[in-house]
Parts: sequence; C-alpha cells; structure tokens
Amino acid sequence: MKRLAILGAVLLAGMPVMGQYEGPGAGLLLEDCRIRAGDGFPGIKARCGILQQPQDPTNPDSPILDLRVAIVPALTLEPEPDPFVPIAGGPGQSTIEFYASYATAFEEVRRSRDIVLLDQRGTGGSARMQCDADDDLIEGRFSREQTIAATETCLASLPHDPRFFTTSVAVQDLEALRVTLGYSQLNLYGISYGTRVAQHFLRQYPESTRSVVIDGVAAPQIALGPGIAIEAQNALDAIFRRCAESEPCNERFPDIRRQFGALQASLAAQSVTVYMANPLTGAPEEIVFGDTEMAGALRLLSYHPSTVALIPLLIDEAINGNFLPLTSQFMMISDDMSDALAIGMHNAVICTEDAPYFDGVNVTPDELEATYIGPLQLEALEAMCSVWPKGVLDEAFKEPVASDVPVLLLSGEADPITPPAYADLAAVDLGNALHLTGRKQGHGQAGRGCMPVIIGDFVKAASIEGLETGCIDRLFAMPFFLDFSGPSP
Repeated sequence: MKRLAILGAVLLAGMPVMGQYEGPGAGLLLEDCRIRAGDGFPGIKARCGILQQPQDPTNPDSPILDLRVAIVPALTLEPEPDPFVPIAGGPGQSTIEFYASYATAFEEVRRSRDIVLLDQRGTGGSARMQCDADDDLIEGRFSREQTIAATETCLASLPHDPRFFTTSVAVQDLEALRVTLGYSQLNLYGISYGTRVAQHFLRQYPESTRSVVIDGVAAPQIALGPGIAIEAQNALDAIFRRCAESEPCNERFPDIRRQFGALQASLAAQSVTVYMANPLTGAPEEIVFGDTEMAGALRLLSYHPSTVALIPLLIDEAINGNFLPLTSQFMMISDDMSDALAIGMHNAVICTEDAPYFDGVNVTPDELEATYIGPLQLEALEAMCSVWPKGVLDEAFKEPVASDVPVLLLSGEADPITPPAYADLAAVDLGNALHLTGRKQGHGQAGRGCMPVIIGDFVKAASIEGLETGCIDRLFAMPFFLDFSGPSP
C-alpha cells in the first residue's frame, strides 16, 4: 500500500523480567523491555505490558483487543503523580516508535515524570490495522477504479472491524489506561493527528487532564484533505522566496521557480525511468518516476528545515537530467511511510472524521489544479472513503474544544500541512492557552532548539504564565545546499 500511504497522509529485547508496575495502582502487569524507533535502532529501557479493551466499547462481549503499553520511568526516584503522555501522528503511526525517535525532545519532562506510551488501537503493537493489497494495483497514475479495488482488497484483509478504530474510541482506551494505572491526571502531548486525539481527550475527560501541548495543530473544525494541496503549494512558494532572498541560493539557482515549472510539465507529459540501487537495501531497481512521485517527495521534504534545504538542489539536478537524487528521496520517503503508517487505521480515521465534511470546504477545482499536487490526493481520498465504512464519531467532535485547562500550542511558520492559522482556530474557545510559532520552521516543533525546555517548564508548572519563550526567535533553519557537499555558509 505504499502509494496509498504516501498519497493518503499525513521491539522487545533481552530477557524480560516479570513483575507488577510499581507506580500508582497495580492494575497492569508489566515486564522489562526495550523500545525502539525501528529495527536496527538503539533501545530505550522501559516497562511494557498489554491493556485489553473490547473492540466495541458499548459491547463488552465484543472481541478483545490487546493494546501495547510502555512506561519509560522518570529520571528521579520520586516522580510526580501525573505522567507525560505523547500521542503520535499519521493517523496510523505508533506512539511507542514515535517516542523512541524523539526521546531527547522530552528529557526535560522526564526529569520528574514518567513517560506513558500507548500505541493507539490499530497502530504499532496494538491490533495493527495493516492490510494486504497488490502494489501492482496502485503503481503509476492509478484510476479511481483501481484505487477502489485496492481499498476493497484492504478492507477484506483487515483483522478487525474498522468502525471502532476512530479517535472517539481511542480516547476511551487512553482513559481506561489512566484508570488502570491509578493516575489522577495526565499531561498530554500530541503531534499532528495526535493533536486531534489530545484535544478530544480534553473535551471528553477534562477532569483527567492536567495540561496539554499540541504541536502542528489539526483544528477540530478543519476537514483534512481539500486543503493539503493548497498548504503544500504555499510552503513550496515560501521555499522559493527564501531561496530568492538568500544571496548564495539565488546566485546558484537564480531561476528555480521556472525550473520547477518546467520539470513538472515535463514529468506530467512523460515519466522517466530511473535505474538505480535502492538507497535502503542496495538492490538494483528500475523506478518509473513522474510528476506524482515528485509531488509526493517534495511535500514530505517540505516538513523539516533540514530537508527543505535540499529542495532547490534536487530540482536543479533533475531539470539537468540527473533524477537519481530526487528519485532516491522519493523511494526512502515512500518506504518510510509504508512502514510507519497502518493504512487501515489511517482510513478509519480519515473516512469518518474528515471525508464526510469535504463538501463544506471552500476549495475549488481550479485552485487545486493550480497546485503542484493538483487534485490527485483529494481524489484518492474520496475514492478510498467511498467504500470505507463510517465509524464511531462523538457528538460535537468537529467543534472547537472549550476549556480552561492550560494548553500550549506550537506551530511552524513554514508548516506545509498544519499552518499556524489552524492553531488559531483550535484556540478560539481555549481560555488558558498560549500559541508559539517557530520562524522558518516546518511540521513539529518539540525537538527544535530550546523548545524542549519550554515544554518542560510548561508541564512542570501547568501554566502558560512566566514561560521564557524569546529563544524561539533563534531557532535554526539550515541554509540551502548549493551542492552535495553541504549547505552554504
């Protein structure tokens, strides 16, 4: 499902030691383990266990799901009674793998608090909703009929009923974990789609929530899908403006915007065949690379300043006939997306919480055609969701959350998927909120510069008052690469 994943989106080691959890309560049997960002990555010591939940929360006789839990202990022998709970994005990513990838961003919080991790149902080690589909169905520029056929194949192979893998059900699992472990309150951190989960948990369980950090905010009012191509185009335009304003970049790539237009038109008219070694495995491969593949690569390269720095060089190399660097980026991105996202859970969320509201979004076909992504992604989502069963959706789910719980909202000025305006929408009824925006930053701020300290101070005090935030003005955005030896000085 690599193409559906890239178009649709958005670990134990050693000999386990059995024993009861030593924190508040004793309702979950845990064992020593190591969690990892993926195969081959170093492990982080934790205590792991299984939370069992009914597939249908309204029917205790429905099949039982095993949900994977990991607790990374605080760095103190006397941790605070309210843990820190990260929630991954996607939708479809494993929270445990996400935390293992970005653990250093949360070390300030971990000084005094346990980190509690729950792979959301349908992801990672929690009844993963991955599906079988023949990649031949979705190679190249596939039709609506091919997309529907691949989606039906996916549905037929899912291990569980997709109607019960939405955000509205997932927050019930998280509350059940809080109760099981005996914590009085949680400090939530959500990234990307995880911001939607964090906001809805706050809505449904305000007394269980001490503080919330939402990073790359998906406002409840927004139906993610129609605006993706628009925001991606805005981000690419900003990259081209940054290059033009940078003397070294402008001197090296003086005509980058026109070059990109020419490259896009050329690939739309005729794909190229690239013969190369797979950048991950080294195996020889033959890749058909067209404008769709280029759009998928550029959209995700736009997420982070370090990969943004490569974009003008990659475009320049391709327009001059060297497609290897850009194709390699596409292959690595598509493989990463395929491995990271559980497409069945992804579709369960999007087709219940977003697609039914696409018609209310004021985006015209002409506006989509004017973007480098075009209408393809939206059409793929609409095709997939035309056959996907609608799931559980709580009342008022699409309304902004009204709360006085302290909330820290984080945005990147150059975010290609959740721009700062989305955080402003989310904050409209939050009475105790602070919104911080990183200049020239992309999607996800937690690990950038001084942000771990700000998050740590916020969670420690559970207050937006007195936070030292001036340091975010010094956040680093990598200069553009002028060649493959590195960025400009």
